[in-house]
Amino acid sequence: MKSRMQQISFWLLLFLVFSTGLLGAQEPPEWDDPRGDTWPESVERVRIRSTADESFQKAYYYQSPLPGPQPLVVSLHTWSGDYNQKDRLVQDITERGWHYIHPDFRGPNTRPEACGSPLVLSDLDDAIQFAIDQGGVDTTAIHVIGSSGGGYATLLLYRNSRHPIRTFSAWVPISNLEDWYWSSKSRGLKYADHLEAVTQSDSIAFNAEEARRRSPIYKKTERPDRSNSQLFLYAGIHDGYTGSVPITQSVHFYNKLVEEMGGTTEDQVPMEQLVYLLAQRTSIPHYTTDEEPIGGRHVHLRKRYRSVQLTIFEGRHEMVIAAALSPMINKH
Repeated sequence: MKSRMQQISFWLLLFLVFSTGLLGAQEPPEWDDPRGDTWPESVERVRIRSTADESFQKAYYYQSPLPGPQPLVVSLHTWSGDYNQKDRLVQDITERGWHYIHPDFRGPNTRPEACGSPLVLSDLDDAIQFAIDQGGVDTTAIHVIGSSGGGYATLLLYRNSRHPIRTFSAWVPISNLEDWYWSSKSRGLKYADHLEAVTQSDSIAFNAEEARRRSPIYKKTERPDRSNSQLFLYAGIHDGYTGSVPITQSVHFYNKLVEEMGGTTEDQVPMEQLVYLLAQRTSIPHYTTDEEPIGGRHVHLRKRYRSVQLTIFEGRHEMVIAAALSPMINKH
């Protein structure tokens, strides 16, 4: 009986954490500004023919002028943006003389053709192939990075890309569209309307089955050999309170990958630790380790299992620009 009551109390606490932390009306996240930008003259706008439907998808592309093979950075736009969206990484990448591409994979996630559709998956691989075909790409040093909806697309590539990508950096990503729909719906965020439009059905406003089909957490890794790849998951501890994507989206995806890779529950983030992080929004004293900060931000939790790393940092729904390229730099 005592054990049963403890379980009830635990799930009640979890419910209270979500209901108090996620229901309040909040401003849209800073990292989903769809407005365009003035791009450096060295970055050109290109058109890439889709291998899926022969349409042309646009992108901003920079070819390294340096001799010899150079890394390629694939920077992905956010949920409501497209290839025109301002990218705060482009200057740093081009100054390093690395190849760069900022593709338009069917634009904002407001239509069935977008949001993790087969067309999107094809477009993303097409964009990488385009950059490779231009020449000079070190194919052992391809890096994918995105935040928010771009983090979601990064996880899709981790699951599906045919390319031997070296690092995947997903900042404040969405991994489970079904869960995110309900948290967005309860808070009156526009993303619930978007997901209804994406998963449109004749009989219901929101098609949960279709949302699951487009969710990285429910997909299998189509390219199981990721022995030369690393996935970095980043989540700001205040996201879900002051932002649109709860840290559960990153934590549950990490736990799922650990399970798929043969890890045990000891290798995962335990539920009681997740509840503490959600409720207190600070480090757990007896779990805290002396982790290096990222971009001057305190790290509340860092977990590693084989090629996957999860970092919960002091922050909101954001990418820490000062640390964004660190995994790529450390590889060169």
